[in-house]
Amino acid sequence: MTDEGALDETVRRMCAGDGEAFRVVYRAVQAPLLRYLEVLVGREDAEDVASETWGQAVRDLDRFSGDADGFRGWITTIGRHRALDLLRHRSRRIRADQDLTGVDVADPVDLEVRVAEVLTTEAALELIRRLPRDQAEAVMLRAVMGLDARSAGAVLGKRAGAVRSATQRGLRSLERTLDVRPESLLEVRDTFRRFGAEGVR
Repeated sequence: MTDEGALDETVRRMCAGDGEAFRVVYRAVQAPLLRYLEVLVGREDAEDVASETWGQAVRDLDRFSGDADGFRGWITTIGRHRALDLLRHRSRRIRADQDLTGVDVADPVDLEVRVAEVLTTEAALELIRRLPRDQAEAVMLRAVMGLDARSAGAVLGKRAGAVRSATQRGLRSLERTLDVRPESLLEVRDTFRRFGAEGVR
């Protein structure tokens, strides 16, 4: 569903208990939410975090009021909190359960190998994951989730101007990376350039 006005109405019906409306909203929001969570926690855990996120959203739906953009921001905030909880748990588990003394750290995945593959969403997400986390989150919230700077700032606990700045820095970094890469990622580069020129407001 691309008509934001229609999605606003669907969100209103979902909040009133319409099951079909919930399915429509889920289909519109799940894919970008999942991509955002993949950047935070990795592909293996993103599905589980997304499931927990929707579970909490269903339980707390009576607390939400707003339009489609507000719902995207609300559920993304829930997902971000769940993802950060998982990252904290991972950090504690590694310190408690593993002795890393003498363990060789593998080199990062060779970007040249990644970009030689056919253009995929995963390839684009891998590039975004390499950004500093504040930039990666800002790019994902603005370019993928479709949140405006104010809504993205509410998710991240930052001012809209800080989100715009992080988004611009992230997009510039992605553009520089893609300028020297093979033709297979030119479409991604052009998308980031377009968004950087028109979407960061």
